[in-house]
Amino acid sequence: MNIVCLDLEGVLVPEIWIAFANETGIPEFSRTTRDEPDYDKLMRYRLDLLEKHSLGLEEIQAVIEKIQPLEGAKEFLDKLRDRVQTVIISDTFSEFAKPLMKKLGLPTLMCNSLEVGEGGKITGWKMRCEKSKLTTVKALQSCGFETIAAGDSFNDLAMIRASKAGFLFRAPESIKLDNPDLQAFETYDEFFDGIVKAL
Repeated sequence: MNIVCLDLEGVLVPEIWIAFANETGIPEFSRTTRDEPDYDKLMRYRLDLLEKHSLGLEEIQAVIEKIQPLEGAKEFLDKLRDRVQTVIISDTFSEFAKPLMKKLGLPTLMCNSLEVGEGGKITGWKMRCEKSKLTTVKALQSCGFETIAAGDSFNDLAMIRASKAGFLFRAPESIKLDNPDLQAFETYDEFFDGIVKAL
C-alpha cells in the first residue's frame, strides 16, 4: 500500500517566513530551510529576530491569512488524493497552518507546535519528534506503507531518500546540483505523472 508524503511550504503554499519578511520589510526573516539545514539554529535565529522587532504570533497569523496556495496546488492535491493516500509532513506549526489547510481542502497534516507566552510572544517550539520528517516516514513504513516523498529543501532530503521513490519539486538549483540522482519537477502536471509512475 502506497502513501505519498509531501512537504508543504514551497511545494503547495508559498514560504510563510518569506511572506512575513515581505510584509514586514525585514529581509532577515526570509531565511528558510532552503538556506539553513540546521532547523534548531534557524528557529533560534527567527525567535531572536521576532524579539528584536517586538513581533509575535498575531502579526505572523495576520500575514498567513492573506497567503493563498500556489497556483494549481489545490487542484494537484485533489487529483493526487483521489488516486493515492496523501499526507503533508511539514516542519511548520499548527498555529500557522490551520488557515492554509482550509484553503487546500483540509488534507492530513503532520507538523509541530509553538510555545506562546503572554501577549502572543513566541517563546519556543516543540517538535513532534526528533528528525520529524524522516521519523514519520519510517513510522508509516513500519505500519506497512510504501512511501513516496517529495519536497524542496534540505530538511526534506532524509525522507525523500528513505522512501521507495522520492522527488524534488521546485527546489533551488543548489539542492538540485547537490542531488543529481533525484528527479526534479517544476510543474504540477509533471509532478503528478512522476508520482503515478512510482506507484
